[in-house]
Amino acid sequence: MNEQVLINGFEDKKYSKISAKPFLKWAGGKTQLLNELNSRLPLQIMQKYEIESYIEPFVGGGAFFFFLKNNYNVKETFLIDLNKELIVGYKAVQNNVEDLIFELEDIESRYLQLSDEERKEFYYNVREEYNTQKDTFDYFMYNSDWIKRASYLIFLNKTCFNGLFRLNRNGDFNVPFGKYSKPKICDKENLCEVNKALIDTEIICADFEESKKFIRKGSLVYLDPPYRPLNSTSNFTSYNESGFNDSDQVRLSEYFKEMDKKGAYLILSNSDPKNIDKDDDFFDKLYEEFIIERVSAKRYINSKGNGRGPINELIIRNYR
Repeated sequence: MNEQVLINGFEDKKYSKISAKPFLKWAGGKTQLLNELNSRLPLQIMQKYEIESYIEPFVGGGAFFFFLKNNYNVKETFLIDLNKELIVGYKAVQNNVEDLIFELEDIESRYLQLSDEERKEFYYNVREEYNTQKDTFDYFMYNSDWIKRASYLIFLNKTCFNGLFRLNRNGDFNVPFGKYSKPKICDKENLCEVNKALIDTEIICADFEESKKFIRKGSLVYLDPPYRPLNSTSNFTSYNESGFNDSDQVRLSEYFKEMDKKGAYLILSNSDPKNIDKDDDFFDKLYEEFIIERVSAKRYINSKGNGRGPINELIIRNYR
């Protein structure tokens, strides 16, 4: 997901002061869909290279947010996610990026000097401390402890198996150790760019419906919820303890209709159930009054060889 993406038409872009990319690898990241999403932005945004108000209620890794900040003049931004650990990471980068870089450089220096077996032990010690810390951690009032916790989050993300973020029902991070010869734990240059991208950005830990208060006529809203799993082996919805099930997908569709009536520009991505069952019209029914398009994505239905191959994803919008 970290590969460089070249967007046609942006070689001489008007806004080039920021060059940020996601600082975390996130399941379902949107790097490969950026061309598709960009080509479907409202015409007046594409013509003026300006976005008055941008709201992302499931920010995740933030690939589309960073792309927009790199290429458009985004005047007002609200980033929201229910995952409190993710919000800790974003706020630490926003408020104390230099201190965070110091912590990460220290961790990286110590980690890279270790043998493979010592690295594994180091990883599990950090993971245990990270999980134990959550029971007494203050997720509501920002303080210096957030910097250390964010450094652990980034370290675990860069060194765990496949760069996954996964929590069990107790809220513990449970991804095993991943063997990487020289992981880039501290990407100083990008963290500084992310810090610039987050200037004048409001970051909120909340359910997606909390975003309603920020949305007005003309707002651009990108919805990237935890994807509806195509089967039991592709369930990546455990981005927090509560998950995101079909009733939540229905609730999201009602939100979509309500925000449509406000006059906001809405664009949503999700998995396409028809990859598995051509008769599964779950999303086609939920969003039947809107524009539903299927685009090819280089994702995999599961990790087994016979389940691999390009599949379709859905992009749904309320404007032409």
